Amino acid sequence: MTSQFDDPTIAAKIPDEYVDRTQERYESMPAFVRFLLLAMSGAGAVLAVVYIFGIIPLLDVTYYFLLMAMYLPVAFLLLPAHKREIRAGWLSYLPALAIFGLTLLMAYQGRNLVFQTWVPVGEPWQLWVASAIFVLILDTARRSGGMIFLTIVLALGLYPIYADFMPGMLWGPPTTLARTIAFNVYSGDAMLGIVTRVVAETIIGFLILAALLVATGAADFFLKLAMAMMGRARGGPAKVSVLASGFFGSLSGSIFGNVVSTGSVTIPSMKKAGFPGHYAGALEACASTGGMLMPPVMGAVAFIMADFTNTEYGVIVIAAIIPSALYFFGLYVHVHGYASRNNIQGMDQEDLPRLRDTVLEGWPFIIVLGFLVYALVVLRLERLAPFYASALLIILTTFKKELRISPRKVPGVIFQIGKMLSQTMGLLLPTAFILGGLMATGVAPVIASELVRMGGGSVVIVLAIGVGVCIIFGMLGMIVAAYLMLALTLAPALEQMAGLNTLAIHLFIAYYATLAAITPPVALAAFLASRISDSDPIRTSMHAARLGIVLYFIPIFFLFEPALIFQGPLHLTAIWLTMNIIAIVLIAGGSEGYLFKYGRVRAWARTVLIVGGLLIGFPEAITTLVGFAMVSLTLLLKPWAQLPETYLSRPGSETQSGKPQVQVNHG
Repeated sequence: MTSQFDDPTIAAKIPDEYVDRTQERYESMPAFVRFLLLAMSGAGAVLAVVYIFGIIPLLDVTYYFLLMAMYLPVAFLLLPAHKREIRAGWLSYLPALAIFGLTLLMAYQGRNLVFQTWVPVGEPWQLWVASAIFVLILDTARRSGGMIFLTIVLALGLYPIYADFMPGMLWGPPTTLARTIAFNVYSGDAMLGIVTRVVAETIIGFLILAALLVATGAADFFLKLAMAMMGRARGGPAKVSVLASGFFGSLSGSIFGNVVSTGSVTIPSMKKAGFPGHYAGALEACASTGGMLMPPVMGAVAFIMADFTNTEYGVIVIAAIIPSALYFFGLYVHVHGYASRNNIQGMDQEDLPRLRDTVLEGWPFIIVLGFLVYALVVLRLERLAPFYASALLIILTTFKKELRISPRKVPGVIFQIGKMLSQTMGLLLPTAFILGGLMATGVAPVIASELVRMGGGSVVIVLAIGVGVCIIFGMLGMIVAAYLMLALTLAPALEQMAGLNTLAIHLFIAYYATLAAITPPVALAAFLASRISDSDPIRTSMHAARLGIVLYFIPIFFLFEPALIFQGPLHLTAIWLTMNIIAIVLIAGGSEGYLFKYGRVRAWARTVLIVGGLLIGFPEAITTLVGFAMVSLTLLLKPWAQLPETYLSRPGSETQSGKPQVQVNHG
């Protein structure tokens, strides 16, 4: 895939915090430092294989600290200490050496940590080590997530210290600073708990697979595949954006990385085809956000959810199929309606790759992803599947010279593994302190009970509170933190009140935390896309919320009808899937002002289509029937509901492809 740096005009528009300068920092390091970085990255990957496959027995905590020793120093070397630190300086080298030594010490102390009581600490040196690790991991939070992320992690991680001053349900027993720090670092309910376990035992395999896919050219293949499949369709470049971002996001698990990587290619292409900048940016933001929810490789939240709910990851993959498919279908219908209303045609065949040739070029990627799905869903090899898929990828790509991982590509692959693992650890390990702060005080169950009381028996009120927290934290880019907090508090409250399906509740929380990336006023994904598309950020975010409307109501629908996530009878799954497909066509038609097979619709009819679509999709018989009645009556009033198909051509004007240029209404 074309990098954002291939076009300097696009690279200049991307905010510094989203520009990946890790390669520049790596190449500016002395040769022996680069060698050590690659050695540590490779050693971490080998260590993961040894532990996960049980080749050499290791205590869990010993393995966790050894993995931290391999990758946390890399995080300090690759992530700048401040904005002006282009090359790694002493502010990066010193903490890298410190965290390396401290985590190796703790790996050596692993057996003592398991069989002795370290909370509270028994020796003064244990507190000093815990304090140093705590501060250094907080620094990775600042480097990876910014000052706001650091502030929230610090405030919640140290919550036990001031919990006795908090009112009502937020009150907790007084705790000393020493005990709080020791708990955060040494407890299985904090740093050595669910977050680290998921990173070290599950996510690491998928990140290794992602690094191999990047090295073998999978990103280029999926972009070409999307172009070959959708390029000629009406509004082709926008449909390519939807499909390519879904493919790429499923592998990367990063919303913002997806916007920068695919958006630098798709946004200019959409604008050239006739889509206005705000629409192109909004669509890319929506497609990239959906990529994080797209099976088989979803974001970190999905892996944490699997561990938190004691659910096999394959079950979560299956559960996410219908919601993610409906979301991308909604984006597709929106694009089709806009392109039809404004007469935006597809791309010329000569500008597109042939589907057959593209598949023949990249068939190893299709087989590997097919195997990954089979291994996750059928064989239930949650931790082992990505390693087997990686081995299969290496074997299959040897048959394609242009995809083969040659000896000169190996350092690049190892660097990608180190980069992905170090940045993932730097971003996720601090969230374990949030979990520790809530667990140390024991306020989580109290908050859950209080939410039930505040709701007064109304699920709607409790959901509204949860949605508010999700969006606030999600706006700050803290999707994992939002999920962890609400999984501890909101999820138990909903289970107590309404007996809702556990997996549906947790997916609901994850979806709404992700949704914040396209929700005004701080829609980070839309704001980032607007920089690439040269459009107004607020206008872009407003359109992103409109285009991504499916993501707002589908979680509510599957919360009340778990059959939509395959947690119910299959006949109900078929019924409500059909109803939601119809609902999405109607909602997108009303939103864009163009209904498939009907044509342009007037303003009053657009409102009816949107409301009627929502009623049809809601999993309840009466509302569905009311929705059908509303929509049917509106469509039957064709002379009053339909607008004539008129396009205002500018005589004599031509596009670059020789097709007539049309004057369109981009409202």
